[in-house]
Amino acid sequence: MIRTVAETGSTNADLLAALRAGERAPEGTWLVADRQTSGRGRQARAWSDGAGNFMGSTVVRPGPHDPPPATLALLAGLALYETVSPLISDPRSLSLKWPNDLLLGRAKLAGILLEGQGDAVVVGIGVNLASAPAVEGRETAALSALGPAPDRDAFAARLADHFDRELERWRAVGVEPLLRRWQAAAHPRGTVLSVHEPSGALVSGLFDGLAPDGSMLLRLEDGSRRAIHVGDVSLA
Repeated sequence: MIRTVAETGSTNADLLAALRAGERAPEGTWLVADRQTSGRGRQARAWSDGAGNFMGSTVVRPGPHDPPPATLALLAGLALYETVSPLISDPRSLSLKWPNDLLLGRAKLAGILLEGQGDAVVVGIGVNLASAPAVEGRETAALSALGPAPDRDAFAARLADHFDRELERWRAVGVEPLLRRWQAAAHPRGTVLSVHEPSGALVSGLFDGLAPDGSMLLRLEDGSRRAIHVGDVSLA
């Protein structure tokens, strides 16, 4: 079910508040806003909205036998990738960047934010369909640069469908196929990356795939591999 509102602070915040209030938001519920006044990205960054862009959130209720909830960011990324690929003439220009970005060339086209509440996870997704917000220090892109902007409501329906399919696969066959498919859609192994860790440290190395838990593996200069569980990743 997709519910649309004209304006709200944040679709993630709305669903989190509903869950805290004891509302039974079933899995598969989507809340989509025409405008957001307090949109957020990872690490508390503000994320500007834009008329005609997609701004929405959904609820997932991981079970005790499901893969790790953290891998839902990778699942959402794949759902986004599969939704956007048919809309552009050269899908090779699309790539996933760990843990939560979809890139067009080197520019950010879409982002994902996961937040937990009780036994539920709210997955927020923002996609630049019509316009690209200005983000300090980051290149951004919109699909409208390649042709007419996709219709927001049609895009929402396709994304919800792809997300449901990926969720079924995640539960049915586990995380290994998800990791393989995510890596096939990501920038290639050997890509030079820099990671700003929560401590403030900067780590640079070569992308070396994903670990079984979904963390990113970085090949360091001395040849060792380091698992990155949290961090802000940029292409060098």
